[in-house]
Amino acid sequence: MKISINGENHTLSEPTSLKQLVSELGFEDKRLAIEVNQAIVPRGEYADFLLKDNDKVEIVHAIGGG
Repeated sequence: MKISINGENHTLSEPTSLKQLVSELGFEDKRLAIEVNQAIVPRGEYADFLLKDNDKVEIVHAIGGG
């Protein structure tokens, strides 16, 4: 299965949830906003949201500053 993450092509070998993807990318403790195919996915839905072939995923993480 092929998806795009922030404009870069990635191949996933099995059905993957957004929660699994966040973990694989090392972002589990980050404050994130994730959009799939131009629709924001609420954090509470990451575990149940399964990615599909050709999905376009955009991940933005907040960086604090002062």
